[in-house]
Amino acid sequence: MRFVIQRVMNSKVTIDGKIRGQIGKGFMVLIGVGEGDTVETADKMIHKMINLRIFEDENGKTNLGLKDVSGSLLLISQFTLYADCKRGNRLSFVKAGDPDMAKSLYEYIISKCKNEIEVVEQGEFGADMKVELVNDGPFTVLLDSDKL
Repeated sequence: MRFVIQRVMNSKVTIDGKIRGQIGKGFMVLIGVGEGDTVETADKMIHKMINLRIFEDENGKTNLGLKDVSGSLLLISQFTLYADCKRGNRLSFVKAGDPDMAKSLYEYIISKCKNEIEVVEQGEFGADMKVELVNDGPFTVLLDSDKL
């Protein structure tokens, strides 16, 4: 499983010109589900993401987590995080999770995050989405379950 976490001042996702999800300060997270990922993988990734201390404290040190700053989440499914670019110029997505399994885990991640964070917004699995954000820092972190 891969999460691309961007610390944002604000972010929104639109589908067919309509806002589907919108947040202020927090994380905009692109979520890629790979083959073999499980609920246990998702739980580990969620715990790590929510507890990352990447917001500045009163001394300018990145010492505060999402809950400490009453931050929000915007969660976007992104199977292209599993693009394989090794051979030629045409991407392969064979390591991405099966769509039904990936959708189920994406929805699981959303529901678990809603138990932890007050404001959780989302995109729509498989939809053509337009994502806008103001990256704060910029500050971007890649979490890969194979490296945790």
